[in-house]
Amino acid sequence: MTKYQLIAATGCPTGIAHTYMAQEALEQAAKKKGITIKVETHGQVGVENELSPEEIAGADAVIIAADKDVHAERFAGKRIIDVPVAKGIKDAEQLIDDALAGKGKISHEENSAAVEQENEKSSGIGRSIYKNLMNGVSHMLPFVVSGGVLIAISFLWGIYSADPTNAQYNELAARLNSIGGFAMSMMVPVLSAYIAESIAKRPGLVVGFVGGLIAADGGTGFLGGIVSGFLAGYVILGLGKLLNPLPKSLDGLKAIFLYPVLGVAVTGIIMSLVSGPMSSVNEAMMNFLAGFENSSPLVLGIIVGCMCAFDMGGPINKAAYVTGTALLAEGNTTFMAGVSAACIAPPLITGFAVLLFGKYFDKNDRNAGLVNFILGSTHITEGAIPFAAKDPLRVLPTMMIGSSIAAVLTYMFKVQVPAPHGGFLVLPVVTHGLLWVVAILAGSIVGGVMLGFIQKNRVKKA
Repeated sequence: MTKYQLIAATGCPTGIAHTYMAQEALEQAAKKKGITIKVETHGQVGVENELSPEEIAGADAVIIAADKDVHAERFAGKRIIDVPVAKGIKDAEQLIDDALAGKGKISHEENSAAVEQENEKSSGIGRSIYKNLMNGVSHMLPFVVSGGVLIAISFLWGIYSADPTNAQYNELAARLNSIGGFAMSMMVPVLSAYIAESIAKRPGLVVGFVGGLIAADGGTGFLGGIVSGFLAGYVILGLGKLLNPLPKSLDGLKAIFLYPVLGVAVTGIIMSLVSGPMSSVNEAMMNFLAGFENSSPLVLGIIVGCMCAFDMGGPINKAAYVTGTALLAEGNTTFMAGVSAACIAPPLITGFAVLLFGKYFDKNDRNAGLVNFILGSTHITEGAIPFAAKDPLRVLPTMMIGSSIAAVLTYMFKVQVPAPHGGFLVLPVVTHGLLWVVAILAGSIVGGVMLGFIQKNRVKKA
């Protein structure tokens, strides 16, 4: 078995692009420095290139470039450098230099709760909250995607095709609608469960599930799922401290009896008490956003467009994306349409820039821009990151303008998108799909022309 000098784990909330871009960046940087490295990825298909206990034991240091839980407790006793996944893409060489120089933190505890608390202290509370939240989101997304698309397909037979009392009723459509509904109904419990799992590992999972079910039953929506997830996770951590004096021989009893029973009881009671007020907050937020959609698509489109293009897969982008996904599960398919348009536009902007101003870009950029037509069309915003990284002060505002135009036009055209991912692949189930494509192309071409002129001026000055 190969002994690797360094090992790494990468993971992003959606598990589609950032995860593998960070893997590639770290592997290339290691190769350049003559270092052996193995990078484990935590994508939507699960764990790939998994690190064995022997490989972990033999490595000199560990690099974690992730915005989700990658089971860091496995690396107890190793020197760990823990950073956001975006840093793994942008600063791969620096991370490897730091790992070789002995930087990072060593966790001496095997206990997962202690590891989590140590990571939280070293990486900052804000990032820890974001990572736990995104762990829930990454597990939740497949449920919303599958459920939303199946429900949308059922509408192809008619908007009332699932209603047995209506003339449009179709048995297959009704079955698809029902299956899609079951998938969508899992959104809040799964979100809550995997937030709790990220905080307290396996003991938090069952408590988070039950808390999420209570949140969903109480009408608190995704906000309730977030609250119940964090509550469940920290209740388990608190129980861990409270029960710590018990003899080691009772660890099995704690895991199978005390943690689930006490955790579910405490979390369940608290969630039952706060469900009423939280339901009101959730309803008020939805009404507020729905009001924007109807009264001021310009303002809403600009806000959504700027958020989605500002950091392309980062926390601000994800805030808009998670809101759109949550509203989708509540039956609001309009808000997500603007979010999707704003996320699709940045890669297409780079594609149109190299297509229209090709002679001002080098060969690598031209190739990347053309590939971004494919990435953008499938809702992978991260393809635009290399262009933005070279000149963020001018490129990012350009992306934000293009995305805002796409989002504003989408809201003006009253487009409805029933799936939070897939890009143009979900066009058959998009309401006013042709107008949606027009809106995205308009924003992308305007942004592409602006980016092309920026590159032209840069080349001429050089």
